[in-house]
Amino acid sequence: MVDSASFLPLALTMGEPAGIGPDVTLAVWRERRERRLPPFYVLADPEALRVRAALMGLDIPIETMTAAEAVDAFDRVLPVVALESPAVAAPGVPERSAARGVIEAIARAVGDVRAGAASALVTNPINKKALFDAGFQHPGHTEFLGMLSAAWSGSPAHPVMMLAGPGLRAVPATIHVPISVVPGMITEEMLIRTGRTIDHDMRRRFGIPTPCIAVAGLNPHAGEGGVMGTEDDAVIRPAVAALRAEGINAIGPLAPDTMFHADARARYDVALCMYHDQALIPTKTIAFAETVNVTLGLPFVRTSPDHGTAFDIAGTGKADISSLAAALRLADELARHEAEYRQHEHVEGVAS
Repeated sequence: MVDSASFLPLALTMGEPAGIGPDVTLAVWRERRERRLPPFYVLADPEALRVRAALMGLDIPIETMTAAEAVDAFDRVLPVVALESPAVAAPGVPERSAARGVIEAIARAVGDVRAGAASALVTNPINKKALFDAGFQHPGHTEFLGMLSAAWSGSPAHPVMMLAGPGLRAVPATIHVPISVVPGMITEEMLIRTGRTIDHDMRRRFGIPTPCIAVAGLNPHAGEGGVMGTEDDAVIRPAVAALRAEGINAIGPLAPDTMFHADARARYDVALCMYHDQALIPTKTIAFAETVNVTLGLPFVRTSPDHGTAFDIAGTGKADISSLAAALRLADELARHEAEYRQHEHVEGVAS
């Protein structure tokens, strides 16, 4: 096991109880030693986990406790911080009544990190429709976390989605929007703001002192001098120049078709892409099972497995736990880097 006894546990939310969140949570704890996982606790309905474990034929000791007790208990039981709202659902059958528990788990996990009871937040996948049907007012996980972040810090958050795998880290500047609206959404101001967020978190949380950000072009061959589109020269190139003027090591715009092979990836630390598939296709092609969703720009570390609820295989034991295991390890790593960074800032501040 990783020696995390002197560190805080991770807070893991249960996600949609009808999906594979309970499956991978139970299974990943069972393989905690083999996968060298840091201690975590689950914010969940303990009875829902017991029912799912029995259904899957897993003999998992589940014990309800506080976050403060989780580290010492982790090696012998799966620690669960019980929710006030019940959240039980049969595999593949979302229940509207479980939505309150799903939302409560997220909000309480953020509260635990804010209170110093947990080092970081790891979220299992949610089902947006089930939450919307229950009156959830946010487009998704990230937006809800942004709202909680603003309440925490007192200022608006700029959440940035990163896909991080063993061979590539990539950020889509625009996410779940039709490709037809992407050109209009890409502005110089937005790219500069996103670049700043990437640079900030790469330094503080990934421990890279001078991260290199490779900025992808929007059009084929990065516009090829305007022949294949004007956005690359009119919007993206000035944004890169502005970032460089601030001391941020940004390069581009680069031709998207030649920036993701192995030799090219070796020359930068993270790719800033212009739209969803431009970022997600290469990351998932290179390391589908080990890619992790990381939210940059929040006052706390948040990671998530890069898969959905997978209702069709919930309760069958077929779900791959690799992405959740990677999300737990990465959250622990990022939280440690941030703690070291803050300590270094404190020491420098005292010295000065």
